[in-house]
Amino acid sequence: MSERKIALVTGGSRGIGRAVCEKLATEGYDVVFSFRSGKEAAEETVRSCESKGARALAVCADASNPEACAELITTAAQFGNGRIDVLVNNAGITRDNLLPRIKDEDMDAVIDINLKGPFYMMRGVTKLMLKQRYGHIINMSSVVGVMGNAGQVNYAASKAAVIGMTKSLARELASRQITVNAVAPGMIETDMTAAIPESAKEQLLAGIPFREMGKAEDIANVVAFLASDEARYITGQVICVDGGMAI
Repeated sequence: MSERKIALVTGGSRGIGRAVCEKLATEGYDVVFSFRSGKEAAEETVRSCESKGARALAVCADASNPEACAELITTAAQFGNGRIDVLVNNAGITRDNLLPRIKDEDMDAVIDINLKGPFYMMRGVTKLMLKQRYGHIINMSSVVGVMGNAGQVNYAASKAAVIGMTKSLARELASRQITVNAVAPGMIETDMTAAIPESAKEQLLAGIPFREMGKAEDIANVVAFLASDEARYITGQVICVDGGMAI
């Protein structure tokens, strides 16, 4: 039986999610993560985690579906011999446009994955963590949820709501020594930001005091800290990892 703790990460096949899985594997966790598409990318994350001495399991699951979330939690708990020590709600999408052009289906898709997904996952994992009287939940918000951004009304709404859920659940679980925090990334080098035209990228960088984009590892390092017992007295907080963007 593994003595390593178990971390469950949604959206772990690439970008920030993969970096989180790899960092937690390095820190002594076995990792279960979900992905919706890109089986090869998911398998690469598994191999990377295993190379760091961890057990790893990729599960194809739709984070916006309550039944799929429940099955994912059950699978992770079985993989962890009945435990889930850390939950990282990372899965998310964008459907950017100016408000008059946002379609109903685009609003629904963003809310379903970015907001309802973390709700379903927290609701299920909380039951386990309450029995354990131990656990760390980390939700991926965004600097956009803190300060807003033109063309991202739907995304900003979902990420701001994640902050509200984080603070509320932190109050509910603190007496059981279960922490709930959020990380709010700024402009991070991922496949998503790589598609931004250079002219637009330069304009965005001008609004970052650090004058450069962050790396996925910058986010993973903060997640790993919040998942550790060193952060046992930190709960209900939102940590912006944004090079000063939200100052």
